[in-house]
Amino acid sequence: MTIVQYDPFREAMQRMRHHLFHQQFEQPYEEPQNTAAAWSPLVDIFEDAEGITLKVELPEVQANEVDIQLEGNVLTLRGERKLENAGNQDGYHRVERSYGAFARRFTLPLTVEAGNVTAQTRDGVLRIFLPTKAETKPRQVKVVQADSTLGVPGTHKQ
Repeated sequence: MTIVQYDPFREAMQRMRHHLFHQQFEQPYEEPQNTAAAWSPLVDIFEDAEGITLKVELPEVQANEVDIQLEGNVLTLRGERKLENAGNQDGYHRVERSYGAFARRFTLPLTVEAGNVTAQTRDGVLRIFLPTKAETKPRQVKVVQADSTLGVPGTHKQ
């Protein structure tokens, strides 16, 4: 493991680059979150022809304890991971995982079909699928064989 000197401006610069890049290309990006949250679950975001998928790591968080709100083009995730036996920590030697409330907000592109968003959880991973609007999906245009005399000067029959 490499020891890195703490740079208080590095994180701010990374967030600014992340915000600018995703805003420019209209990709979903995370909005600045309030500092009251104790931890943030890790999120993978990827897109294919059908839509955008968010995979959120939420080990030991029950599906019914996660609040997912979609307002306009902002997706908000809230919840809490509780420490087992929080009142009796005498037997613990070390607690490295983060616990407590979390909140994450993502601004979504306007191509998302907000009415058909789905969410499912399996093995501690919450998967949120945001389908793309039909009118924004790429369409295949089929080329048909045309009469060879059409469009050629001097061959038009009357």
